[in-house]
Amino acid sequence: MSGLVGKKIGMTSVFDSQGRSIPVTVVEVPASVITQIKTEETDGYNAVQLSSFDRKAKNVSKSVKGHFDKAGSETKAVVKEFRDFLPEGLDVGDELKAEDVFQVGDVIDVAGTSKGRGFTGVIKRHNFSGVGDETHGQHNRLRAPGSIGGASDPARVFKGMKMGGQHGNTRVKVKNLSVAKIITESDLVLITGAIPGPNGGYVELLSKPSAY
Repeated sequence: MSGLVGKKIGMTSVFDSQGRSIPVTVVEVPASVITQIKTEETDGYNAVQLSSFDRKAKNVSKSVKGHFDKAGSETKAVVKEFRDFLPEGLDVGDELKAEDVFQVGDVIDVAGTSKGRGFTGVIKRHNFSGVGDETHGQHNRLRAPGSIGGASDPARVFKGMKMGGQHGNTRVKVKNLSVAKIITESDLVLITGAIPGPNGGYVELLSKPSAY
């Protein structure tokens, strides 16, 4: 699956050919450097390692810097591997740009880390409705989870019960979005709909199986 690494900038809207306003997410997708190519013969599977977004060399370890030096690349902040993606005619040290991988109208998946919301209750985490009836003696149960299990049978709480806990800060993939526009001079890709993570967060743009 081919793909590139991007940084979420924010949301805006564009007009389509019929004059309809389409909400889009703006993603910065600078040129990615191929820092390693893995093949079935040497690694057991086919993949390409892409590195993007500049990072100061003093902020990486010597081993990491040596990896970039071997590829003839400056040190980068984000390194991602895309399996079963071997761009034809390109080798280690070459660059891939958004227009080399995507075209307007392509259907893609976007993966990233969702916003971390800390420890939240059942209403925010699982969309419980709460009691909602304050006039019948419910003064402290409005946002409580309610009953979570039986009494003497089964005498325990089943695993997987919807309760309060850590919310967000997990890998999320949003499928079947489409590329609305590619602004090559600014290294921007406009994607229909919303994608995971906060503004400034890194995301992976994953295209459907292609000729690569």
